[in-house]
Amino acid sequence: MNPSAYPRSVQRVVDVLQALGHPGLPTMLDDAARTAQQAADGLGVALGQIAKSIIFKREPDGVQVLVVTAGDQRVDESKVQAVVCGASQHLSRADAAFVRERTGFAIGGVPPLGHAQAGVVLLDASLQRFDTLWAAAGHPHAVFPLSPADLARLTGAAFVEVIA
Repeated sequence: MNPSAYPRSVQRVVDVLQALGHPGLPTMLDDAARTAQQAADGLGVALGQIAKSIIFKREPDGVQVLVVTAGDQRVDESKVQAVVCGASQHLSRADAAFVRERTGFAIGGVPPLGHAQAGVVLLDASLQRFDTLWAAAGHPHAVFPLSPADLARLTGAAFVEVIA
């Protein structure tokens, strides 16, 4: 696809990827990929290859916590809380308004990078099972390919045990 034909939100992701030297451009799927299963079906890949973005809100400071996890896994909120929260802090689920305000993207298309505001990022260690991952690219129909090493490099985040 001609990069100039991307929706504006996807072009923002393309710009970040190019600035960081990542060669993989987004693919626009025919059907929406708001869920990991929809993305996997659209790409014809294993569900675990979908790097889904889960956003939490750390209280009381309001920092967004992004957990990038494999599509076939469930995040254990208590494990995330143990990594990112101090004694007087806790996690809560982020609502759609918080996600859009902090990341600049709508739920269903939140990429692992290029967010409007910096926050805490954790990567699910189980993603390392795969050579190629697919992450949201700023739009419910857009995904881009990357390796687990690329994901760590592009986000500056570490792989940790955060799944149930």
